[in-house]
Amino acid sequence: MGTFLTEVKQTLLPDAERFGPLPPLFIAMTLVTGLVDAFSYLVCGHVFVANMTGNVVFLGFAIAGAHGFSIAASLVALLSFGAGSVVGGRLIAKFGHHRGFLLAAATTVQAVFLAIAVVLAIVTSNPPHSVFRYALIVVLAMAMGGQNAAVRKLAVPDLTTTVLTMTVTGIGADSALGGGQGSKSGRRLIAVAAMCIGAFIGALLVLHVRIVLPLAIALAITMAVALGSYLAGKSNPAWTQVKG
Repeated sequence: MGTFLTEVKQTLLPDAERFGPLPPLFIAMTLVTGLVDAFSYLVCGHVFVANMTGNVVFLGFAIAGAHGFSIAASLVALLSFGAGSVVGGRLIAKFGHHRGFLLAAATTVQAVFLAIAVVLAIVTSNPPHSVFRYALIVVLAMAMGGQNAAVRKLAVPDLTTTVLTMTVTGIGADSALGGGQGSKSGRRLIAVAAMCIGAFIGALLVLHVRIVLPLAIALAITMAVALGSYLAGKSNPAWTQVKG
């Protein structure tokens, strides 16, 4: 239990020199993932805007003729996510030398896409009309593609913000029971919990309050991450420098 709590503390209050504020900021972005995927799945049909593994599976279901799945929606999400990752790649080329500025730039661009999605969600119905549905899928998937590209470059162990398969695998495979040296379950379970909480809050708001609220919260969190990473990295502390 002591090791678990230590790992939780080190994730929320990390080593200032190695990763600076990146771990808690990534936890916040994992929460964003849960919020936007809850919105996309429940409002835009059976489609994710962050979990592309799920969309590939959904595409297979749609091709097979399963009810409720759309070939077009899955393809639009996949292509838009790819386009967002290209935007993220351009940001990496420009700011990749400085971790703080890279995260600030990536989340600022992401916030722009989320702001557009908020406006679309305000003016559309539930379920949204076809044009609004695809517009929402495009801007949200691009937002998450950019996030994923930047997070991949920043490479904080066990905090991918959008994919938890390897995180969950690591909990078991690296555990003493699995023959490993320790699963780092504290950090990994925080990531899992953050996405689950985001999905729970997002679903609750979509189903019982207003569909725009998960996106509005995601936008607020993303803007806070952008500002926080910029301010934290402004003085060029050690964690902002890319090693290797």
